[in-house]
Amino acid sequence: MTTATKPSLLLVEDDVVLGPLIAELLEPDYQVHVAVDGHEGLHRGLSRIWDVMVVDRRLPGMDGVALIAALRSRGIATPILILTALGATEEKVRGLDAGANDYMTKPFDLLELGARLRALTRSYQQEVKTFSIGDWELDPSSRSVRSIHGFRTSLTAKESELLTTMAAQPDHVFTREELINATFSQGELPGVIDTYVHHLRRKISRSIVRTVHGVGYQIGDAND
Repeated sequence: MTTATKPSLLLVEDDVVLGPLIAELLEPDYQVHVAVDGHEGLHRGLSRIWDVMVVDRRLPGMDGVALIAALRSRGIATPILILTALGATEEKVRGLDAGANDYMTKPFDLLELGARLRALTRSYQQEVKTFSIGDWELDPSSRSVRSIHGFRTSLTAKESELLTTMAAQPDHVFTREELINATFSQGELPGVIDTYVHHLRRKISRSIVRTVHGVGYQIGDAND
């Protein structure tokens, strides 16, 4: 979760008039970032931790249902609201089955949209959990890890995001490219992951992250 005063919101909307208008309407309550197609929405959705997302159903490149399914398949649990002109029941079912948490049709009432987004973010904040890694507990909300002996280590935002990404899928071996897409901006070199893994091992434990030779990294057991 973001530590900023206002929660972060990713708006994926290709309409050049409606997108900026929705962003302007929501900006008093959210830090709004806009993506204008499905591929940009996927990149931005994987590039940082968001508090909530609003996704149009019809998008160029990758439609909203495919975008949401792709985010969910990569372990992104951020609440997502579909905002679209497609109001048929079967369209709502497709969106919700893909992983959306809520569905609104255009034209929409701003007060209702605000209420639904507040409900989604409250629910998400209540569900944010800690992760057990051997004798350590990772708390993404405070960006820290604590040992069973009471020792606490603070993490930078990127260290916390990197560790959380791996801890959320402990059985998955991540390639460097997957970790870059999940935690860094486009254009970063794969070596940045090695640097951050080195920092985490020095701060916490050499076994906090396990190297899988020829593939990448996996969360460790941190018992060393």
